[in-house]
Amino acid sequence: MTDNAPTDNAPNGIEIDTETLITQLRQKQGTWVDWAIACQQLQKHGQSAQQIFEQTGFEPIQQNQIIVAVQVYAGLVEDNASEPTLNHFKQRGSDSLHELRILSKPDRLAVAELLVSRGMDSIAAKEAAKAVKEIQILSEAPSGFTRHPGDAIAYQAWKSAQNQRDPQQRAKFISKALQFAHSDTARTEVEKLLTGLVDPTVAKAPRLPIFRLEESDEMPRVLPLAGKLPLTVADLQAIPTVETIEPFRMVRTSGDFTWVALPGWQVVRRAIDAVVILADTDTFKEASGQEIRSSFPNQAEEILLLVDRAQVEWQSDRYYAVEKDGKIALTWFGQAPTQELLGQVLLILRQPRILDEELAVDVWQVDE
Repeated sequence: MTDNAPTDNAPNGIEIDTETLITQLRQKQGTWVDWAIACQQLQKHGQSAQQIFEQTGFEPIQQNQIIVAVQVYAGLVEDNASEPTLNHFKQRGSDSLHELRILSKPDRLAVAELLVSRGMDSIAAKEAAKAVKEIQILSEAPSGFTRHPGDAIAYQAWKSAQNQRDPQQRAKFISKALQFAHSDTARTEVEKLLTGLVDPTVAKAPRLPIFRLEESDEMPRVLPLAGKLPLTVADLQAIPTVETIEPFRMVRTSGDFTWVALPGWQVVRRAIDAVVILADTDTFKEASGQEIRSSFPNQAEEILLLVDRAQVEWQSDRYYAVEKDGKIALTWFGQAPTQELLGQVLLILRQPRILDEELAVDVWQVDE
């Protein structure tokens, strides 16, 4: 079957008949496989997706879809997919093949065969690819189910049925699970749910309140507070190094300290031996000679300073904690300093902005 594999017969450095390819795309001659190969050849020889669009009407997103899909199709040919599957996708279904890009080659083949045998469209292809991807990343297949695409789809429907209180929706998912279940054991697992349709009083386990942190920024970093300015050098150095335990950034330390949680921004995560200093706009000016305007009229604003005691190599564009008359001072140096650097100031954190102080006091006004 490898004779049917789509190929790009014009390697880089060899002239191609650009006008013929443009005409082929403009008039949509051949199949989508031919169009994808034409787009590939034009792009490899200097044509941008936008230029191809302006000459042929093939939008850049469509070009990308069929180019990716034809690579999936070529993999099916190489893996000796069945003739009905190859014949089907050679004529149509590039959008379905595009959805299979997230899968490994063996899984692409298995899902493609299933799509054709069941007459599934691109929406169903997307669901199938997601189901297979999710079951493959599990350390072992769920009890009663296999990693076959049919069982993967059945497993997702089985889970959805369990989470449904509406009997009609529950029956819909059970029907789908039975339709796609490939193994006898998977069918047995699904059939157990039928008991709940006959006797809806049978109790089922409640849904687990599972959430996943999608971004590392969502996970705060808990750091020790050295105290409030003015501070002595001993105050800064008395804080022990904090051990952070991944993946949830738990903190283990000894001693009685005050702690503060900072957002998981990159600058915070990058700190090696971090301590936090509490200050306000007045004490900060005394310690640094720099002014930060208070957000409050006639009142100092409290701020937090993040200092990394491990970063003591001088940089001209950074502020550092140093000792001055026995107290902590914050300063920068235009030239390499001779005095000891106690740590680099990584972050000065202001409190959340309150747009209207009167509204902050009279919350009922906001509610109205």
